[in-house]
Amino acid sequence: MAAAEAAEAALQRRQEDEEEEKEENENHNHNHNHGGGGDTAALNGVVVSDKVKSNNLDVKIPKSELETEEKGTEEEPTRESDGNILDVSSDFPRDKHISIQRHLADLEKLADLREDKKKPCPLCPEEKFKACYSHKLHRHLQNLHWKVSVEFKGYRMCICHLPCRPVKPNLAGDQTLSKMGAHYHCIICSATITRRTDMIGHINRHVNKGETESRFITVRAPTNEVIKESATDVQVLPNHSTPQKTDSYFNPKMKLNRQLIFCALAVLAEERKPIECLDAFGATGIMGLQWAKHLRSSVRVTINDCNENSVKIIKENCHLNKMKVKLNMKEGDSDGTVGDGEENTDTIEVTRMDANVIMHLRSFDFIHLDPFGTSVNYLDSAFRNVRNLGIVSLTSTDISSLYAKAQHVALRHYGCNIVRTEYYKELAARIVIAAVTRAAARCNKGIEVLLAVALEHFVLVVVRVLRGPSTADDSAKKIRYLIHCQWCEERIFQKEGNMVEENPYQQLPCDCHGSMPGRTAVVLGPLWSGSLFNTGFLRRMLLEAVQYGLDEAQPLLKTLVCEAECTTLKHFSTHGPGDENKQEECGVYIKTSNTSAESYVVLGKRKGEEVTRGAKRQRAEHSAEHPAFYYNVHRHSIRGMNMPKLNKFLNYLSEAGYRVSRTHFDPMGVRTNAPLAQFKTVLMKYSTPTYTGGQAEGPVHLPGDVQVEEEVPAVADIKEEDAEFPEEDKSGVAEAVSTPSYPTDCAAD
Repeated sequence: MAAAEAAEAALQRRQEDEEEEKEENENHNHNHNHGGGGDTAALNGVVVSDKVKSNNLDVKIPKSELETEEKGTEEEPTRESDGNILDVSSDFPRDKHISIQRHLADLEKLADLREDKKKPCPLCPEEKFKACYSHKLHRHLQNLHWKVSVEFKGYRMCICHLPCRPVKPNLAGDQTLSKMGAHYHCIICSATITRRTDMIGHINRHVNKGETESRFITVRAPTNEVIKESATDVQVLPNHSTPQKTDSYFNPKMKLNRQLIFCALAVLAEERKPIECLDAFGATGIMGLQWAKHLRSSVRVTINDCNENSVKIIKENCHLNKMKVKLNMKEGDSDGTVGDGEENTDTIEVTRMDANVIMHLRSFDFIHLDPFGTSVNYLDSAFRNVRNLGIVSLTSTDISSLYAKAQHVALRHYGCNIVRTEYYKELAARIVIAAVTRAAARCNKGIEVLLAVALEHFVLVVVRVLRGPSTADDSAKKIRYLIHCQWCEERIFQKEGNMVEENPYQQLPCDCHGSMPGRTAVVLGPLWSGSLFNTGFLRRMLLEAVQYGLDEAQPLLKTLVCEAECTTLKHFSTHGPGDENKQEECGVYIKTSNTSAESYVVLGKRKGEEVTRGAKRQRAEHSAEHPAFYYNVHRHSIRGMNMPKLNKFLNYLSEAGYRVSRTHFDPMGVRTNAPLAQFKTVLMKYSTPTYTGGQAEGPVHLPGDVQVEEEVPAVADIKEEDAEFPEEDKSGVAEAVSTPSYPTDCAAD
């Protein structure tokens, strides 16, 4: 009797299952005829399969069907209708895994917690979690699944314990479903990931590649974003801010870098017209577009990139800015001139080849290198065919190695030994210039540094090229080693010559080696020991920045001019000192005007002219370089003392007879020719104690004003009778006699 009842019950369940399958097939055919393209049903904004929806009808789904459905979501996620376009009226995905939900309430509806009956967990097999009442199941879903989920665009990828993912067999070789591990289902590619941290990294990699749409959603491709900078429009991809992951990398933080390079090119365009300039790494082409749009017929712009997609974006940006495009690909096919160009008749040449190849094949007057990371791999090619008196600018973004965070990388790329110092940014600029100098010397060319800027994200170096082995030798001689004291951070370049010093510590002005045990100094380098700025060139860049309305570059250029002249801002003037109608740059005399930036005329351009040769011989006698490196006032402040304001401290050093200026490398840095001991003495003299006895704690080795007066070179020339003044009158005499009047041009100092 019992066996007959069991058989009858089994037959009834089989009939119910067959009826359910018939209803599902009818619904599937109905949706297919209407272009639905899938078996989906919406539950409060979340799309789940019809079999899961049947839970709301109080129909229990066999576990085998649930497993088959979950595997099917991974095998057929991209099935579409015959039209290949899904008619989606909203952003809801198709056939996502049931572990991906928007709200906790949606996850609870899958378990149907409304009725007071024992319900199983929809994300756990029965072997792991048995059926229970609603209050216990609610806590289980919230604590075990929802709290450890991974969020992406409003969706939660909850942890799943179902046998969706194959596992490694055990020692016996069998693979049991009861031992399945927890995992996550990716909303984008339907992959199964075991660990939560790995799932977060997996999603981040999708975002970096621009894959932000789920493969279950068939939507139109996102439109490119249009960014406007300096009256130039460029299209960029949605992932334009991730380098090495996109074909159109665009960094808005590099706007200042682009403005400085534009000013340097504008100054060169005033010397000779037209000039051929190359942007070796175009990406979006914004830099070359700005050159052509503002300088027009003065320049012939070539934008190069080795990536085919980048070249396509550059062409679109040229058409967006009404520019003509001349294609010149590596394979030799030339499509001539493309584009309408009704408003602007200028032509931009777009090439697709390796940067080293194009610089070997062609000659340019202006070359800019801005690769991702270091640019040392392209220096030999850049100096191979650059024209005489041309300009090479390079932007290095490998700041981790240049700023001494990865010292082994700096040794590998630049052949330089460095440590972290207070002047690490200027150290980075001198490292790059040393690499540039060696590359130019290998091509029998010398350099004149026009500009060196090191900011938070990049190091920019602009040099002028001088042909000839003699100029190459002169430049190579300026590469020297630096002795750095690790106790007081005093520094000095090693003396010229090949003879070995018996005691290299004697070259340092400090006495830390005698008072401290062990080795107190390190040798850094090789570094560039010459000047980092050309005052005349910077002044002309400032005039170009004012002419073209580059507001962000103007404050920095003013600071650079003051730093090159080693003077304070209150002594700054936009005109040259003394003979304002004549400036000397890189051995070339240039006529200037006080009113316009357009009247610069180059008198001598070639090396063979006698005027140029004479100017080169007189350059060393005619110019006074700014002091190397700087001191940070916070680094050398005295404990228990309040420092004076920075501008007042600059005045105190200037009154003491030293050259002094601020620096763009460090907002609290002071560039001066004063030794560190005198720097600390002046700082101590004008600091006020914060409490009684605070002055005794200051680590000052040279107390008293007598030593300050002895070290000041301007006061040493005072007559002997001036030394008989009382102590309070000496400071007044020093102010009246030793107030320096430095010229505003380093070349005429």
